Amino acid sequence: MNCSFSVIIPVLHESSTMNRTIDHIKNIRSGFHVEIIIIDGDPEGSTIHSITDETVNKFISQKGRGKQMNTGASRAKGDILLFLHADTRLPENAFAFIADVMDQKEYAGGAFELGIKSDRRVFRLIEKFVALRTHLTRIPYGDQAIFIKKEIFIRVNGFKEIPIMEDVDLMRRMRKKGYKIYIIPENIKTSPRRWEREGILYCTLRNWIIMILYLFGAKPEKLAKYYYED
Repeated sequence: MNCSFSVIIPVLHESSTMNRTIDHIKNIRSGFHVEIIIIDGDPEGSTIHSITDETVNKFISQKGRGKQMNTGASRAKGDILLFLHADTRLPENAFAFIADVMDQKEYAGGAFELGIKSDRRVFRLIEKFVALRTHLTRIPYGDQAIFIKKEIFIRVNGFKEIPIMEDVDLMRRMRKKGYKIYIIPENIKTSPRRWEREGILYCTLRNWIIMILYLFGAKPEKLAKYYYED
């Protein structure tokens, strides 16, 4: 499929990792046209001021992943929107994989399998659980590098600008409207930093509980205080 990509990365205090993430994306483009859009939730723009690549599109937005990603999407020129976390690395042939999926007209978007950049065995168990959950529900999380056709993203009114669960909300709305989601059987690699900082057991259980409460109708505004540190 002859398509173009917009990689949209919402950031907040990510100066230490951003240039490496940009270099990685550029190194795996494999001939595809890929624009990179960084949306900084810091009003002072601390992350975007640290970016050395002048070809990157940089903007400041109000803090909040949903709001930041919508801001990026509104400026995107690509046919395919790929929403990426700053600490996540895509597979080497990521754009070819996505293009192949999008060439199958039945799919509106998708994501990758979760991989965690650590040799610790406990993370292999977490990966297996996430894979099982994702294949059963067809609702990937944001740290799995969600991608979607831009025209469909616009049609479903993008992300809800809620403080948490904006990724799950989008995927659920897409499924309710009959759009098919494809899970590419290749692992992205995300940083284990949050698990390691907060404690693996605590972080995992906290995430499960938040998800369960959300599915039973708890308001994202109330759940956010249990997830965000500041």
